[in-house]
Amino acid sequence: MGLVNIPGFNVDKLRQCCQWFFSQSCEVKSSLMKKSFNSKSRNVYRGYFPVLENSPSRKEGFEIGADIPADDPDMISGNWFYEKSIWPPENGDFKFKATMLEAYDQLHQIAMDILKLASIGLGFKENCFEYLFRDKPCSTFRLLHYPPWEGSPPDNAVLDEGKAVTTPVHTDSCFLTLLATFQYHGLEVLTPEGTWLPVQPIADGLVMNVGDVLSRMVGGRFVATQHRVLDIGVDRFSVPFFLEPRFDADISVNVLNESKDEHSGTIVKYGPWVLKRMEEKGFFEFKNLPKF
Repeated sequence: MGLVNIPGFNVDKLRQCCQWFFSQSCEVKSSLMKKSFNSKSRNVYRGYFPVLENSPSRKEGFEIGADIPADDPDMISGNWFYEKSIWPPENGDFKFKATMLEAYDQLHQIAMDILKLASIGLGFKENCFEYLFRDKPCSTFRLLHYPPWEGSPPDNAVLDEGKAVTTPVHTDSCFLTLLATFQYHGLEVLTPEGTWLPVQPIADGLVMNVGDVLSRMVGGRFVATQHRVLDIGVDRFSVPFFLEPRFDADISVNVLNESKDEHSGTIVKYGPWVLKRMEEKGFFEFKNLPKF
């Protein structure tokens, strides 16, 4: 699904953020690395991750979340899902942090509006899912750079048809993903018939993917989008926003059954659940995260 003509939203600002950030020096980016890539760092979840050699996921990225007050119980307890975002120094005219935070707020609202439409489409009130996001959602905003493979890619990145991936097939673990692809090809989605469909770039709009949590909570009525990214031979950039609920949101509820007062009886908190999902999927950027 693609979104265009979004009132007040400027995709060019996201392109500027990518160009500005990924032009920073290795020294600056190293200072923003997550702890698993730089032992001197205090952040374990938010920040920068570099290209990992010989990984089929060939990308570097920078990600932020919404900060919560220092006296919030989750901050006091050290819940790293809510650790503060870290930022590069700014010494020019481009206001990187302010632009990122503005876009984060806009994308969160767009995603919540889409979730309202999905609720109506299922026959429920538009605020059906709203309580899961109240106060402090864990949504993640990410800048991505996919360098082309140099020489022969590793065997685990090569497809049968001779192509190579820079991100292997996966589904996103969140509710919804909104993705700016700019002018770049390379993204493909798996159709119900089992064939790969190239997603045409939307230069001034957004691509939307359904995530695991939404699919889970509607009993599969909306199917999580299986997708991959192919090497296109040149540097590729994209900006995804992952809509995520509160850490302690109960995602065990199947809303289709809940309308009939049925419930599994077992609470499943989003935070521990998504940590397990990330471990199962083997995302290198989330390796060695502390346990809850």
